[in-house]
Amino acid sequence: MNLYLALILLICLSAGFAYLNQRFLKLPFVIGLFLLSTILSLFVISSRLWLDIPVDKIKSYIEFAHIEKIILDVLLGFLLFAGSLHTNWNNLKHEIRQIATFAVGGVLLSTTIIAFILYGITQLFHLPVDLTYCFIFGALISPTDPIAVLGILTRAKVPKRTEYTIVGESLFNDGIGVVVFIALLDTLKSGSFSFSHFGFLFIQEAIGGIVVGFIFGYLLYLLLKSIDHYETEILLTLAFVMAGYELFNYFHLSGALAMVVMGLMVGNFRQDLAMSDVTQEYVHKFWELVDVILNAILFIIIAFVIIVIDFNLKYILIGLISIFIVLFARIIIVYLPHVLHPKLLKLTNKEARIISWGGLRGGLSLALVLSLPNNETKDLLLVATYFCVLFSILVQGLSIEKLARRS
Repeated sequence: MNLYLALILLICLSAGFAYLNQRFLKLPFVIGLFLLSTILSLFVISSRLWLDIPVDKIKSYIEFAHIEKIILDVLLGFLLFAGSLHTNWNNLKHEIRQIATFAVGGVLLSTTIIAFILYGITQLFHLPVDLTYCFIFGALISPTDPIAVLGILTRAKVPKRTEYTIVGESLFNDGIGVVVFIALLDTLKSGSFSFSHFGFLFIQEAIGGIVVGFIFGYLLYLLLKSIDHYETEILLTLAFVMAGYELFNYFHLSGALAMVVMGLMVGNFRQDLAMSDVTQEYVHKFWELVDVILNAILFIIIAFVIIVIDFNLKYILIGLISIFIVLFARIIIVYLPHVLHPKLLKLTNKEARIISWGGLRGGLSLALVLSLPNNETKDLLLVATYFCVLFSILVQGLSIEKLARRS
């Protein structure tokens, strides 16, 4: 299957599922597409029992497509820029302490908690999983996914202050999680763990990504300010996202964090001076459409991951247990500062409950686990990650609005 034919298939499935969702299911956009794609994937898997469908050929196509590269190298940069472009910085800065606490300290603490609990559980099941792999799983599953969060919270009607905290956290901890994952993966390849090496990589990726994001964001502001032609200005934003994301990642600077900073700057920094009202309208509408289309493709793709998973009973049990481990870690990172230092975050019990339950996982976690070296441990972690993402989107995503109303 060539690239263009695959794109046709993804667009047709996205359009068809989006129509069915809007016409009949009326679920939040990303949840509806993910649910219908999951049903299709299960149909494909089960069809070998009663239909002559070349399941193995379909599986080989999906494996050959390298879903992780599509998400990490292509979709992520566009989606993070689009999400942050439409985010109001004035709303985020009032919740900056909560955002910084959860996005940095929360990811590191959650990674550690998940790693040690998962390591203990795998030992009970007599599965030889190295502790480093457990930390890698903690790093890839700890960040809340901005793509899932932004797509669901817009319809969940949670209190605005809580929404700003969850959205801001998801935008930044996404980049932090990728940085921690990359540093741990590099440690795995080197064969020995060094705090100094890990710290250097973390600082290089995270701080470097934020700095170049500011620099390129300001450069883009100057270019947009110097002309008034919305077609050219849209092309400039597109060029900066595509070239910038590729360039930053090539030099081992966090492209994810850079895109978040660039998007926030374009959408908030002296926007009235940089763009006319007409240009602002077109730029925002263009990136809103990009966001919708790529979100549709993303959630179709990640649902297809189930076709390439090799399940066995132990892996399924670990996957189910992993859901509770991740939820437990999420509760700890939200309630620990809330209980120990209430004045630091100034969260109400209602807000803490919603933030705990609103930490959704999505395509990023699956992309990261798919990028691991092929071995039995990867198969186990892939099952665990898929179970967590499935639960997160279909259960947490569908119930967050009810929780907000009841709290």
